[in-house]
Amino acid sequence: MPKRSSSVVGREFGNGVRAAIESTGLTQRRLAELLGWQEAKLSDMLSGKGGVTELEVATLLAYCRVPLVERDRLLALFREVGSFYVQIPEDGLPDQARTLINQEREANEITDWSMIVVPGLIQIREYIEAVTAKARTVPPEKIPATVEARVARAEILEYSRTFTFYLHEQALLLPVGGEEVWREQLAHLLRLSVRKYITIRIVPRSAGMHAGAAGDFRLMKFPKYPPVVYLESVKCGLFFDDKETVEVYENILKDLAAIALSEEESRAVINSILEGLQ
Repeated sequence: MPKRSSSVVGREFGNGVRAAIESTGLTQRRLAELLGWQEAKLSDMLSGKGGVTELEVATLLAYCRVPLVERDRLLALFREVGSFYVQIPEDGLPDQARTLINQEREANEITDWSMIVVPGLIQIREYIEAVTAKARTVPPEKIPATVEARVARAEILEYSRTFTFYLHEQALLLPVGGEEVWREQLAHLLRLSVRKYITIRIVPRSAGMHAGAAGDFRLMKFPKYPPVVYLESVKCGLFFDDKETVEVYENILKDLAAIALSEEESRAVINSILEGLQ
């Protein structure tokens, strides 16, 4: 793999190798010495920048005694090329994909657009349970674990990052989980909306057709890496980090910003719906 800028697939590969190294109890410096490498070479690999051959990767994984299944996964990531990366979890749960969770944890700015339901990061537990149960993509026995994983994602909602959520007014009007859950979800949005690092803006139904109608997506920005666009389907997640695709979605966000209500107006809409449920 030639040396290059860090990408989604490169960082996912690096995270897997890092976990393999940590399992040995060795420091990165000591492992580099044992392999006869410069420490900088190992550091570049872990940050997803490449600079190593496939034989060298296989040697490192063998030295770390990585299980066969994980070794094959990491070597497949190493060979991955192109401007996008498809993540298909073995259990078919795209929201639990480790790549998405890793990207969210590393991002310092996340912008989310959602048409039908409240964005996942700002859903309350009961709302998550209702969405998961009705989605028909999760076997009943896996629903509890799926809910816990999705609830845990909200831990990244803290002041050292910034979050912007655009959601269509119709997402607020969908009575997910019944009236009590619906009411508490709306109240949760109001509580979050006053935090300085969280922006919630509503695209009103009166806006009519708009650029965001093409589908939901998430744009993640990082301190050291290029931005990443994430799209989710029923059974897989799709990551784009090429400049052209990212610009397309940045332009969609500009269009949404132009038609969305202000933060104060958005709070008024949420509050109005909530008052109608009292």
